[in-house]
Amino acid sequence: MLLGVFRPTSVGVGHERLAVDLELILAVDVSPSMSQAEQRIQRDGYVSAFRHADVARAITSGARGRIAVAYVEWAGPKYQRVVLPWTIIGSHDDAKRFADALAAQPMVREAGTSISRGLQAAEGLFADSRVVGDRRVIDVSGDGPNNAGPPVAPVRDEVIASGITINGLPVSLPHGASNGFETFSEGYLNSYYEHCVIGGPDAFVIGVDDLTLFAVAIRRKLVREIASIPPRPKLASYAPTHLSDFDCSTNGEGPSR
Repeated sequence: MLLGVFRPTSVGVGHERLAVDLELILAVDVSPSMSQAEQRIQRDGYVSAFRHADVARAITSGARGRIAVAYVEWAGPKYQRVVLPWTIIGSHDDAKRFADALAAQPMVREAGTSISRGLQAAEGLFADSRVVGDRRVIDVSGDGPNNAGPPVAPVRDEVIASGITINGLPVSLPHGASNGFETFSEGYLNSYYEHCVIGGPDAFVIGVDDLTLFAVAIRRKLVREIASIPPRPKLASYAPTHLSDFDCSTNGEGPSR
């Protein structure tokens, strides 16, 4: 169930659909596997990124000099919340206003980690964007594999078949962090996102294993997405032929080692 009211007031003019360089949905995991302090660092990372001049320069460097952004939080199969609806950003001031609006939103924590339902909810938002973007991207961040709802790989395939790119920001904290929820092996979550979550043209993963670096990671990721910079060869990208070598099941358990 999609929570929240979706009523963009600054998107589109009359019956015309405004053209933008990018339609971007930030889909953020708010499951309880991260502590409140860690979730605060995550939220502040997005706020900091939109206040940074690098992101503003990336936005204004496009052919139209503007993008449309929506911020969604997700957890279990029944929790997907539009925190900030579609917003046009075409200047540094616009980006800072978006950051201020995000900073003012309350923090929540909900049970479950359904990446698949989060992706489905995000895909549905594109129909209501009231803009026409050269590219459509879902930027999904989370600290665990899909453990509820439909299997994630088939949902991923359906989303990218509609022309949407999915990029990943897996948050892999050291063992013992995340309130003890992290039980999978080192490097597993990055591989899981690479093989089971991301997809579409130039899809990539940027992992975070230290929350103090989250702000830098999300800023670099946003700049790459907004400016449409092709991923470097060593960055993970969607490769269907490799999927048979990786378990994308929904049980949330990493491979034993």
